[in-house]
Amino acid sequence: MDKTTSNQVAKLDAEGLSLKSVSLWQTTWRRFFRRKSALVGLVMLGILVFVALTAEIIAPYDPLEVLIGKEPVKMRQAPCIHLLGCPADQPQHIMGVDGNVRDQFSRLLYGARLSLMIGFSTVTFAIVIGTVLGAVAGYFGGWVDNVIMRVMDVLLAFPELLLAIAIVSVLGPGLINALLAIGIVSIPAYARVVRASVLSVREMDYVSATRALGGDNFRILFNRILPNALTPLIVRGTLGIAGAIIDAAALSFLGLGAQPPTPEWGSMLGAERNQVFTAPHLVFYPGFAIMFTVLSFNLLGDGLRDALDPRLAHVSK
Repeated sequence: MDKTTSNQVAKLDAEGLSLKSVSLWQTTWRRFFRRKSALVGLVMLGILVFVALTAEIIAPYDPLEVLIGKEPVKMRQAPCIHLLGCPADQPQHIMGVDGNVRDQFSRLLYGARLSLMIGFSTVTFAIVIGTVLGAVAGYFGGWVDNVIMRVMDVLLAFPELLLAIAIVSVLGPGLINALLAIGIVSIPAYARVVRASVLSVREMDYVSATRALGGDNFRILFNRILPNALTPLIVRGTLGIAGAIIDAAALSFLGLGAQPPTPEWGSMLGAERNQVFTAPHLVFYPGFAIMFTVLSFNLLGDGLRDALDPRLAHVSK
């Protein structure tokens, strides 16, 4: 009888832990979906991802194709939409053509793919390096912490964009060098976030118990501490993607990032900046695309922050 009762208690305890775990995830997702702004950001990001994945299907032209001599009539820079009254004998370009007679709409679609790749690749690089440096500094402390964090402080002393320009100027203009520069200047922010989380987690009871049982530093740091210190990093990374896209567009606008004829929104702005009064649509659409992308990640990051932080559970929605 006692054995049966013990088994029932153990079973109930296991079910209780499982329900508690499920409830925690359900609560997190419920908080996230309760935020209307987060849902708007998620929908906007979904649109961007869909456009990036289907650009080859949606785009009516090759983004690098120069249409001089390939259209039956003389090309115009103004948009031409047949449903809005553009003559049927004119080739349709719903966002017009740029100064090099390439379809603006097609280039904008392919630019979404490139911009998302820039954001995710640079932030992934910065998170990996920053997490390792911040975790090592926070866990070991002492002179290791001083050396690593003083280097991070030196990098933080410079404005990110100016430091990225300096790095690209040394390495040479190009998309790969621009991505590397943006990743390098983003490392200190993630290193500081991870270090602060590690400092608060490393004194927890379960960490002390693992250390008392003879666990090595590598196991304690990467198996016990880091998994419980990554919540602020997720939020920071989501917001960091927006910043990386802006920095990449700024470098391309200055001619230091993506080089022509690559369809990148910043380079498209830079190439047509002198047309802002004569053909404003050539500047408006790439600028709006950058704003739309950055806004989607900012809204999504705010929603993740509120959902993952229990202290913000009752913040106004």
